[in-house]
Amino acid sequence: MGKRSFLGRHYALAVTAVIFAALLAAAGLRSTPGVLMVPWETAFGWPRATISFAAATGIFLFGFTGPFAAAAMQRFGIRATVMTALAMMGVSSFASLFMTAAWQLVLTWGVISGVGSGCITNVLSAVIVNRWFVKNRGLVMGLFAASTSTGTLIFIPALSALSEWGGWRPVVLAVAAAMILLIPVVFLFLPERPSDIGEVPFGADPDHPPEEKSLGNPIHTAFATLGEGVRYRDFWLLAGTFFVCGFTTNGLVGTHMIALCSDHGLAATAAGGLLAIMGLFDLIGTTASGWLTDRVDPKKLLFAYYGLRGLSLIYLPFADFTFMGLSLFAVFYGLDWIATVPPTIAITTRVFGPKKAPILFGWISASHQVGAASAAFLAGVAHTVTGNYTDAFVTAGTVAVVAALFCLMIGREQHRWANI
Repeated sequence: MGKRSFLGRHYALAVTAVIFAALLAAAGLRSTPGVLMVPWETAFGWPRATISFAAATGIFLFGFTGPFAAAAMQRFGIRATVMTALAMMGVSSFASLFMTAAWQLVLTWGVISGVGSGCITNVLSAVIVNRWFVKNRGLVMGLFAASTSTGTLIFIPALSALSEWGGWRPVVLAVAAAMILLIPVVFLFLPERPSDIGEVPFGADPDHPPEEKSLGNPIHTAFATLGEGVRYRDFWLLAGTFFVCGFTTNGLVGTHMIALCSDHGLAATAAGGLLAIMGLFDLIGTTASGWLTDRVDPKKLLFAYYGLRGLSLIYLPFADFTFMGLSLFAVFYGLDWIATVPPTIAITTRVFGPKKAPILFGWISASHQVGAASAAFLAGVAHTVTGNYTDAFVTAGTVAVVAALFCLMIGREQHRWANI
C-alpha cells in the first residue's frame, strides 16, 4: 500500500498531469470569445455589447456551476463529472458553427459551455489537491491555477493566427476537437481516489484513512454547505475580494484586451502575443504563489497581489499602445493574473476544513465569476456608449486597490471552523 508508482513516482503526479491538461483546455475555451469578439462583430454585425453579454453569461455560469460541480464530484465521481463537462464543451463549440442568430451564440458559448467549463475550474483543483495530496498542497494548487495562464499562452496566439487565416469557424472547430480528444485521456488515466489503486495521498502516512464517499444529493449538499459558510465574516471577505479578482482578470482583460488593442491599431496576432507574455509571467507568478502560500501568511500575499494588479490596470489606458509599450503592463499584471487562487484556497481550507472547503470555495469562485461577468458586460456597454475602454480599466484598477485593503481584515474572527 502507498508504494504504487507512475514512472517510479507517486501516481498523484499522473493525476496532476491529467488535471492540468483538462484545466488548460477549459481555459482555452473560455479565452475564445475574447479572440473572436471582433471576427463575430464583423461576420454577423452584432454589437460588442451583444457579444459581451454572451461572454458574460458563460463567465457567470462558469462560476455558479462550481459548488454544484464539487458536490457532484463527491457524489458521482470526478471522472464522470469531468468527462461529461468535456463533452458539453465540445458539442456546444461544434454546434456554434451553425449559428445564425445572437441567441444561439448565448446558448452555445454562454449557457452550455459555461456550465461545462464550470465543472473544470479551480473547484476541481481544490477537490484533487485535498484528495490526492497532504504535503505541497499550495505548490500543486499553484500549478493548477497556472494552467489557466498556460492555456492563454498556448491557445490565444494560435487561435488569433487561425482566426486571421480562416475566420472564426476554424477556431471553433479546433476548440471542439481539443475537448473531445481529452475525454478518453480522462477515462483511462484518472482514478477516483488514491485508495482505488492501492495508494494513499502524496505525503500521507501508510495508515491514512480513505476518504468517505458522499451519498447525499449534490444540490442539497451545495446549498447546505453555503448556509453554514455565510454565517461567518471571513466567507464574505473571501467572496468579496474574489469578486474583484474576477472583475479585474478574465472578465475585463481576458474578454476585452484584444478588442482594446484593436481599437489602438494593434493586430490580433500581436495582441494575442501580448496575452501570451502575460500568460508566461502568470505561469511563473502563480506557481511561485503556490510555493509562497506554503510559507507566508496568505492574506499578506493577497494584499500584495490585488494592490499590484490595481496599479497595473490604472496604468494601462495611459500606456503607449505599441507592443513594446505594453510589455511593462504584461509583465507586472501577468505576474499576478490568478496568483490569488492558491492563498484564497489555503485560507478557505484552513477556516472551513478540507471536506467542506471545495464546496465553499465553489461558492467563493461563483462570486469571482459574477465579478467577471459584470466586467465583461459593463466594459462592453461602456465601449458602446463612450467608444473606448478608459473608464472601465481605471475603475477596475481602483476597485482592486480597495480589495487589497480588505484582504488584511481576513482571519480576525476569534473562532476556528475546521470541523463545520
